[in-house]
Amino acid sequence: MSATADGKPVLVSGATGDTGRATVRESLALGLDVRALVHKTDARSQALTGLGAEVVVGDFLDPNTLRPAMEGTRAAYLCYPVSPGLIHATVNFAQVAKETGVQTLVNCSQRSANRESASPSSRDTFISERVLDWSGLDVIHLRPTLFLEWLQYFWMLPKLQRGILSMPVGKGTSSPVAAEDQGRAIAALLLHPEKHIGTTIPLSGPVEMGHEQMAAELSEALGRKIVFENPPMEEYAAHLKEAGVPPYGVAHITGAMVDYQNGAMSGADNNIEELTGRRSMTVGEYARAHADLLNGVSR
Repeated sequence: MSATADGKPVLVSGATGDTGRATVRESLALGLDVRALVHKTDARSQALTGLGAEVVVGDFLDPNTLRPAMEGTRAAYLCYPVSPGLIHATVNFAQVAKETGVQTLVNCSQRSANRESASPSSRDTFISERVLDWSGLDVIHLRPTLFLEWLQYFWMLPKLQRGILSMPVGKGTSSPVAAEDQGRAIAALLLHPEKHIGTTIPLSGPVEMGHEQMAAELSEALGRKIVFENPPMEEYAAHLKEAGVPPYGVAHITGAMVDYQNGAMSGADNNIEELTGRRSMTVGEYARAHADLLNGVSR
């Protein structure tokens, strides 16, 4: 039974991504009917079907595939990957939302969204926010800070397993946030968006910290010494390329790290707790929950 009076489902795009999976799971837990938009059918999309979501295949860059996915829904979560095409995808998503009568869009932006950013993704994200503002739709922008999932990403995990937290962030600070906690907030907004229409909501973890503190918290949680390494940006870019990060991703990550050094990720808030009634997890709590992976322990 749907938790909403009209019984219409909500659409979650990017449904196999970090926040998308969490949003599907948490929306279902709130009693929402969920339609999960995926790029292709695979084991990840089949897992969403197993949770109880209706899975549909579509392409952000083809509005004719978005329309059947969005038809009959009342709210949608827009989450595009870090890759070229965001502005095009946003225009398509907004146009189809208007055509199909979707009431509310919850937009996954980023903390470093800025037209002057060194990151092409951050620049495009800023423009995409403005496109949605111009659209006349009911929109809520979310600006999460550094994802705790970065600790697991293929360009960071091997070094972390060897005891090195390597990021060229200088003295920059953030309050890292888990995708799981973001999913709870997004689901709450999809259920009850009314009070938040037209707002931009930062999403953070509970504690702002520098990376020396993050390394110390990881050390305590994982039971071994983790040291913070602040490599030169050129060296880090070379590492990303060697690890297999695509060129657009390298440009985004290095640009976002410049923004990070300049304070773009700083600040902390309790917005997730305000939206859901439960605070977001700390770095240590996240590390303990994923200790086997972060420690390189095979099961």
